[in-house]
Amino acid sequence: MPEAVTINGIEPVTAAATEVLSPAGSPAALEAAMRAGADAAYFGLGGFNARKNAENFDDGALTGAVASCHGRGVKAYLTLNTLARTDEMAAALTTAEKAAAAGIDGVIVQDLGLAALLHKAAPALPLHASTQMSVHTPAALPFLKEMGFVRVVAAREMSREELAAFCKAARELDMEVEVFVHGALCMCVSGQCLLSAVLGGRSGNRGLCAQPCRLPFQAEGSAGYDLSLKDMSLIDHIAELKAMGAASLKIEGRMKRPEYVAAATAVCRMAVDGISPPAALREALEQVFSRSGFTDGYFTGRPGPRMFGRRTEEDGRRSAAVLPLLHELTRRERQGVPVDGVFTLRAGEPARLALTDGRHTAQVAGPVPEAAVNRPLDGGTAAERLSKLGGTCFYMRDFSAAIDPGVTLPASALSALRREAAGRLLELREQVGPIPFQRPDLTLSAAPAGPDTPGLAARFADLRQMPGDLEAFGLRAVCLPVEAELAAVKLPKETELWAHLPRGLFGREDWVWERLSRAKEAGVKTALCGNLSAAGLARRAGMAVQWDIGMNLFNAYALQKAAGLGAAGAVLAAEAALADCKAILRTAPIPCGLYAYGRLPLMLTRNCPGKNRAGGADCAACGGSCQLSDRKGLRFPVMCRAGCAELYNSRPVWMADRLEELKGFSYLLLSFTTEDRETCAEVLEAYRAGGKPPAVFTRGMLYRGVE
Repeated sequence: MPEAVTINGIEPVTAAATEVLSPAGSPAALEAAMRAGADAAYFGLGGFNARKNAENFDDGALTGAVASCHGRGVKAYLTLNTLARTDEMAAALTTAEKAAAAGIDGVIVQDLGLAALLHKAAPALPLHASTQMSVHTPAALPFLKEMGFVRVVAAREMSREELAAFCKAARELDMEVEVFVHGALCMCVSGQCLLSAVLGGRSGNRGLCAQPCRLPFQAEGSAGYDLSLKDMSLIDHIAELKAMGAASLKIEGRMKRPEYVAAATAVCRMAVDGISPPAALREALEQVFSRSGFTDGYFTGRPGPRMFGRRTEEDGRRSAAVLPLLHELTRRERQGVPVDGVFTLRAGEPARLALTDGRHTAQVAGPVPEAAVNRPLDGGTAAERLSKLGGTCFYMRDFSAAIDPGVTLPASALSALRREAAGRLLELREQVGPIPFQRPDLTLSAAPAGPDTPGLAARFADLRQMPGDLEAFGLRAVCLPVEAELAAVKLPKETELWAHLPRGLFGREDWVWERLSRAKEAGVKTALCGNLSAAGLARRAGMAVQWDIGMNLFNAYALQKAAGLGAAGAVLAAEAALADCKAILRTAPIPCGLYAYGRLPLMLTRNCPGKNRAGGADCAACGGSCQLSDRKGLRFPVMCRAGCAELYNSRPVWMADRLEELKGFSYLLLSFTTEDRETCAEVLEAYRAGGKPPAVFTRGMLYRGVE
């Protein structure tokens, strides 16, 4: 055995073959993926997938698509990676049931409630945790394992060191890791973006992102388009990802044309196979679609201005010019399935050919051989003619022949045997059994009515925002950053102190754990957590965990699952309409909060938009905060914390004048970001006694919901 080679400090692990996973937003794209060398493809079926505007597949095409994939040795994964309302869950399960009946190889899921129901309905159906679940540190993995997930799609923003540690932790739990290696790079961590929903009511978490981030948002002195990143490409790092033990290398692009799918798949196929992709093919990949080039900034730990880019008219012209070249990648079936052949030719008996892939065997019979007039058929000639499997997905790995002396068959008869055997073997491979699916009972137990007067939980971004006389406001809880000096905080006896953990923890688990330990020493018993990693760390620390809006608890079943995972309470999803929230309350197994005041966090990003300047930005000079302006002149604050930046809405949510409509919630979360101490006191008083809204405010999505 050759000696293992360390790649960039990564000791290679022994793992199954690394999978090339391609997007299939249409039947044509699926065909392109298979012919260009994909090991697996992922696609959506109507609604409940994060690319609702792709062509996708209908019910009639689903079975054929899965069969076509399996026949060619390609796995098929269904995307069910959006949030579902409580009353949509039955329809989402129907979609999954159809996929299970077709023999799907896995389902990609975001919604915790849907994941829980699917695991109950079909334990044998592999569950993949979507990148929309915002998983970016190992602390989230025990939660996913507990929920029945066998694979997790890692956040795109992770560095090589973080990914290596993540893969190692997943391997210890017998879980697979899927890594995006090529395609669009959202400015926001997937699953944490509210920008499209707030600005236009079209939710990325519901598969209808309008991509407002590609519009001109600009920080002072920047290059403009400060929320638009180049597409990512980790093709040059595939050897490293294989060495880490990444099980699957994923290409983004279900909204893109088949030629793009073919180019990206072909390049990744070569890289996985250890072949250097030709320069012409790599150039064609950039031409068919890019945003003025590619970036590997997150993986290499080099965020900054070089990562920003946008689609230009010149990019579009280059795409059209390269399409004819890329058509050549998909003209023929890819011969990717090895078969063994056995040919028998006996005098006076029909000729026989058997082809086997190791699991299925196709046997066909042909004409009785003729007496040879000139040259009898020999094994070499038979092997040459019967191994010509071009035009099929098969190639001959091993061939044997038993031929009586003095007999022969016409070349046309041999060709007919070969075609018939290959066709029958393909039919056998396409016959995939269904995965057992037992629809779960969707009945939910009623919960006791909540309080007429919700408590108030005030979250401050900084200790300096806290009013001096907190006792006057009757707060249930004060929530402060876990990194603040919590031991020095003095609160009224009836007010709890909660530690707020960052939404982005990339590479900072030890940092958070140290500060959680300090918080416990200071007497803090509760943590407010906006991602699974934070919740995992807080649970491990023995603290009560309140789940924040970053958890996207959008339906009653998701809340039930949160309770099962140890949540002591939860703030419901910011995208849920008030009517839907109140319906969830009727069956809530744990106390529920509502985001009732504050600038909604529109984006969580690891590359601060303020850095889109020549030479980058001096973060120390900006004090950890800046502002973006849009085309209308609205200003959106940006605040940095724990290595990430959060983009906040231009105006705060306000519900102090509608407190009567908020009965039943255990508490109202009032989130202070840019406010000074005096403003915080005024807001707290308004929510204590009821108060008129300020000149500029929003109701968020509480009355309009999202598509």
